Formats: sequence, structure tokens, C-alpha cells
Amino acid sequence: MHLHIIAGEISGDTHAAGLIRELQAQRPGLRFTGLGGPRMKEAAGKGIQDWVEKAGVVGLWEVLKMYSYFKARMNDSVRQILQERPEAVIFVDYPGFNLRLAQALRKGGYAGRLIYYISPQVWAWKKGRVKVMARVLDLMICIFPFEKEFYEKSGLPTVFGGHPMVDRVTALKREWKREPGLVGWFPGSRSNEVKKLFPVMLQAALAIRLQVPNARFAVSAANERLAQTMRELADAAGVPEARKWIEVGTVYDLMQRCQTGAVASGTATLEAACFGLPYALVYHVNPITYLAAKLVVKIEKIGIVNILAGRDVIRELVQADLTPTSLAEEMVSLLTDDARRTHLQAELAEVVAQLGAPGSYHRAAQAVLEVAG
Repeated sequence: MHLHIIAGEISGDTHAAGLIRELQAQRPGLRFTGLGGPRMKEAAGKGIQDWVEKAGVVGLWEVLKMYSYFKARMNDSVRQILQERPEAVIFVDYPGFNLRLAQALRKGGYAGRLIYYISPQVWAWKKGRVKVMARVLDLMICIFPFEKEFYEKSGLPTVFGGHPMVDRVTALKREWKREPGLVGWFPGSRSNEVKKLFPVMLQAALAIRLQVPNARFAVSAANERLAQTMRELADAAGVPEARKWIEVGTVYDLMQRCQTGAVASGTATLEAACFGLPYALVYHVNPITYLAAKLVVKIEKIGIVNILAGRDVIRELVQADLTPTSLAEEMVSLLTDDARRTHLQAELAEVVAQLGAPGSYHRAAQAVLEVAG
């Protein structure tokens, strides 16, 4: 059996690799092709092209600047799939590219199975796309419980596989004790995120120290390239000591060691919740991108923890609300108010309990193989 799989971001690369390994365990001898990242390439071999470093851009303006690149990859993908005719194509998140590719494949006459793993959040934006998805897709495998009913109403067969983060967190949990006064900065895994958020975090750190003299800081860098970007930003901000705060590849340990922290909007916010880190969500993009998003997003909150809870659990510092002062105030409150921290951790645990039992990749792989034959 030949499966073609596409992921376009670091988190998608991780989830796709987990799915690939489980598919191989259940059906040895599978052949994989597609677009992804280093984890997928490691799991599936040379049939995967590594493109996530370039493809994982965020924001309307940022995507428009790379229009010709994405158009070329779209055309290449359609051509390859129509020529090779895999039994199924699996789309992993990344809706801006993947939903267009699914439509292009059906238009081009592809008759195999089209399976979506990790639902795009169309329940938050462009709900009209659900009708298109129901028309072109054969199966949706979602990772949040409320999504199953949402998609099934449109006639799209849907399986709730559970959230893969439950498995990952279970495997990564350590007997760390939270270190008093340690603040974790998690400015994201993309260069444009880091450049927007890390300077604010640096200035907030200086303000925090004025109120909590024993405060210490640790910064999570997704890779050495982003760590170097952070070092340069620290020097430019006149905070050279921040170079010593930067750690590469220790994000999950930091989420368990820190007393509090600030986390860039995205997958990491749910990871932080799973590890019980009392945190604030931070988000800042190009103003044009933000205004365009506001026109289509139909929900008030952007943090998945708050969406799942149906109320404000963690504080969201978004766009103009994110300043060194506002961030410092929130961190100082979480550092110094023991009762608030304990209450927040209890609320996070309630939200995480909704994500299902371990075994999400196993269930997703079963669903893929049943539909793909």
C-alpha cells in the first residue's frame, strides 16, 4: 500500500511521524511519499521531502510574499499524486495548503481516499468550508471531542482519535519540582514569532526583577538557529545576560520546572496545560494579518484551553494588550500568589481530562487503514 502524507509545520511533522510509525506497526511494508519535516523523513524514509522550515510561516502577509513558492509546491504535489496514484492521501493540519490540495486532486480526477488528520479549526473561521470538506474528503480524524459532532452534521464521516499530546506528555513527565522564582519564556518555534515576542519578554524580565528580586529566567529555543536569533535580540535590547537563559531542546523539561511562564499561541499552549504550567498566552503578528484574521474568526478567544473550557482559564495577552508592563504584571501575580497558581493548575487539569485516553496514534492509524483498504 502506498500512502502520500503532507504536513507543513513542526507540530504537524511530529504528529505525522507518530502516525506513520503506528501505521507501519499495524501494516508492515507500507510505502510513504509526501511533504513534511525531519521527523517524518526519519520515520518514513527518502520518500518524504523536508520543507517545514520554509513552509511553516504564519500570517497573511508572510504567506503572500511566498505565493510563487507555494504555488509551485502545489502543482508539484498534484502532478506527483495523479501520476503515482497512492491508495490514500493524508493531510495533517496545515489547512491553507492542504484543503486547496484536496480540492485540486478531486478536480484532477484523483479517485483514491482523502483523509484529514488533525482537523483544521474551521469551527473558528470559515465555517462554510465544511461543506467543501464534506464533498471532497472521505474521513476526518479529529483530536478534540467537540469537533466530531461539528463535522458529522455536515455529513463528513468523523472519528475522534484523542489528542496525541496525552501520549507524549505521559512519556515525557519527570519528577521535576517546580523551582521558586523561575519564569519560563516560550516565544514559539518560528522565526517571525520569536522576533515579535522575545523582545517583549526581555523587557518584561527587567520589570519583573524590580518587584521579585529573586526571579530567574529560562528561555526555550526550538533549535540552534532560533537560539542564535534570540542571542542577537538580547544583545540589541541591551540585555546580554539573557544569552545565559537560552536552552535548546529542553522545552518539556522547562514546562515542568518553571513556576510560571509565557507561551506563544499555538500547540505549545496545550502542552503547557498538560504539564500543569501556570502560564499566560502571548500573541503578536503583523497588524494587517491580525485585522484580516479578525474578519473571519468567529470566536472571542484564541487559546485552545479557554475554548475547551468555555471560559477564561488562562490570560490571553494579544496584540496591543501584550506589552512589557502587562506581561510583567501577569508573571509577578503568578509568581507571588500561591492560591491563584494552585487554582489555575486545577483548572488546567480539568481541561486536559477532555483530551481522551492514551493511544491516539493507534486509533488514528486504525481509522486510516480501514478507509484506505
